[in-house]
Amino acid sequence: MLIGIDANEANLTRNRVGINQYTFGLLHALYHLKSSHKFVIYLKTPLLEDLPEAKPYWQYRVIPFSKLWTQTRLPFDLYTHHPKPDVFFSLTHYAPRWSPTPTVVAIMDLGFLQTPEQFTARDFNQLKYWTEYSVKQAARIITISEHSKKDIISAYHINPASITVTYPGYDQKLFKPTHNPEVLKKYKITEPYFLFLSSLKPSKNVEGLIHVFSKLKANNYQLVISGKKAWLYDQIFAEVKKLKLENRVIFTGFVEETEVPVLMTHAEAFVMPSFYEGFGIPVLEAMACGTPVVISKVASLPEVAGPAGIYVNPHDSGSIASGLQTAIGPKRSDFIKLGLNQAQKFSWSVCAFQTLKVLEMCVLHS
Repeated sequence: MLIGIDANEANLTRNRVGINQYTFGLLHALYHLKSSHKFVIYLKTPLLEDLPEAKPYWQYRVIPFSKLWTQTRLPFDLYTHHPKPDVFFSLTHYAPRWSPTPTVVAIMDLGFLQTPEQFTARDFNQLKYWTEYSVKQAARIITISEHSKKDIISAYHINPASITVTYPGYDQKLFKPTHNPEVLKKYKITEPYFLFLSSLKPSKNVEGLIHVFSKLKANNYQLVISGKKAWLYDQIFAEVKKLKLENRVIFTGFVEETEVPVLMTHAEAFVMPSFYEGFGIPVLEAMACGTPVVISKVASLPEVAGPAGIYVNPHDSGSIASGLQTAIGPKRSDFIKLGLNQAQKFSWSVCAFQTLKVLEMCVLHS
C-alpha cells in the first residue's frame, strides 16, 4: 500500500508547538513503525534536516507553491502524478480540495468556533469552511481526544463511527526528571517557582494566572511564563507591569525542547489554567518529569491527566489559587506518583499503530 501524507505542519519551523508538534511526533513514529507499506511525504517547501531521512519505503515529494496549496496544486498533483497513493492522510485540518483516492484528515480541535473574535474575519472563515469541507468529504477522521470527537459530531453532524480517537504521545527519552541549575541561571530563574508553558494567546488564560499569582501568600515564589507569542498577547505583559510583578514574573520566550524538561523538573508545579485545550502535550511532559499539574477541568485536559490532575475552574481565581496551594501542599508527592504513572499511558508508537490501522481500513473499504 502506498500512503500519501501532507506533513507541512512538521516542516514549517523547528520551534514546534501544537499541531506542528503532533505532526512531527506522529511522522517519526510512522517512520519507525514496522510495516510493509510505502510512504510518500508531500511538502511545499524543502524539508528541514530533522525530518526522517529518505529511505526506499519513505520518500518525499516537494511541490513548491505559495498560495492555496491544498486547494489547487496538491489536488492537481494527486490526479496527474503516478503512482497515485492508495490513501491520502492530511496531518492538518485541511485535506486536498479534490482527491482521486480516499482521504483521512486529522482534526486537532474546534476551539476556533468558540472564539471567532480572536481571529481576523479572513482567517476565521478559512478555518471554518475549509475544515468543514475537509471533514465532510473525508473517508475517515482522526482526532486527538474524545472531547474533540464530540465537538466534530455536534458541529458537522458526522457519523461517530467514521471518527477515531488516537491520543498523541511525547518524547519519552527526553521528558523525565532532569536537573540542571545552569538552565535556570540562563533564564534568571530562582526556585521555588510555578511554570506555565504554552503559546501566549487569550485562550490560555495567562492574564488570569498572573492575577492569581499576585494575590498568593507566597512572596518567595516566581512565576515562569514560557512560550512563543501567538496573538493578542500584549495585555499579558501589561498585566505584569500594572501589578508591579516585573521582578517575580519571568518571561523566557520560546524554550528549546532540550531545556523544557529542566524547567518542568525544577518547578513546584506546572500550571495550565486554559479556557480551552485541544489536548495539552505539555501536561503529559510535565507529569513525565515528576511535576504536579494544575490544570483546568475543561475540554480534553481531564483525558490527559486523569487522576493525576489538580483541577481548577479557569473562570474562578479562588479555584486556581487553591489548585496552586494543593500542588505545593502535603499531598504533592502523591500527585507526582500519579502523574508519572499517567504519563506512561501515552506514546507516539501507539498513536502511529492506531493511525496506520485507520489508513488500512480506508483502503480495504474503498
